[in-house]
Amino acid sequence: MPENPATAPPPGDGPRQANGPLDGDPGLQPERTALAWGRTVLTLIAASAVCLRWLPDQGPFVLAMFGLTIAAGAGIYVTQRRRYRRSVEGIRAGHLPSDIAAVFWTAGACVALGALGVWLVLS
Repeated sequence: MPENPATAPPPGDGPRQANGPLDGDPGLQPERTALAWGRTVLTLIAASAVCLRWLPDQGPFVLAMFGLTIAAGAGIYVTQRRRYRRSVEGIRAGHLPSDIAAVFWTAGACVALGALGVWLVLS
């Protein structure tokens, strides 16, 4: 009798082995995460370019927004290699802790940038 698809284990599910079916490609997840952080850096650089576009109309206050976006992008870029290595090692070890600090710092920079932008538009 054929196995019921509703109760069948998902593909690749089985006993955990080194480089076995659950490991897949150990570099795949860190690579996707590194690409996502890279897109975040590019977005911050684009936001800094928008800030510079406002400089003639809004004055030197825009430089604070420019500095914030450049600092956030540089911070992400500088720490990206460390995060990548830690992700690869965590996947190999079978335990990968979340990088909560990086997410909070990035979210904080985005909130601050948004608040400065709103204040600039309303003033």
